[in-house]
Amino acid sequence: QVQLVESGGGYVQTGGSLRLSCAASGRTFSSYAMAWFRQAPGEEREFVAAISRFPFSTYYADSVKGRFTISRDNAKNTVYLQMNSQKPEDAAVYYCAASDKRGARRASEYTYWGQGTQVTVSS
Repeated sequence: QVQLVESGGGYVQTGGSLRLSCAASGRTFSSYAMAWFRQAPGEEREFVAAISRFPFSTYYADSVKGRFTISRDNAKNTVYLQMNSQKPEDAAVYYCAASDKRGARRASEYTYWGQGTQVTVSS
C-alpha cells in the first residue's frame, strides 16, 4: 500500500505560480512512477504530468508543456508540480497518483491516489 497526501493548492491569479507537493508513505517510493492528474467540475479526470522511477523521465500534457514542471525527491518521498504562467483553464482539483508501470500516463494505469487539492485561478 502507498498513501499519498497532496498539499499546496490554493488561489492564484492568472499568470501566477503555485507548487503542489505530494508526500508518499508506505512501500518504496522510488520504485513507483508518479503523476499528477486534474479534474474540473463536469469534466473527466485528465493527465497533467508524470515522472518515471530512475532515470526520472518526464511526460507532460500538451496543455501544460513549458509551463509546468514535475519533479521528485526520493529522499523525501515527495513529488512536486511547479505550475507557472497559470491560466483560468488550469483551475481544477489536482490529484497525485502512483503506478508500478514505467511510463504510465493513463489514469487506469495508476493504482494509488491522493485525496486531491483544489487549485483556483482567477482571470
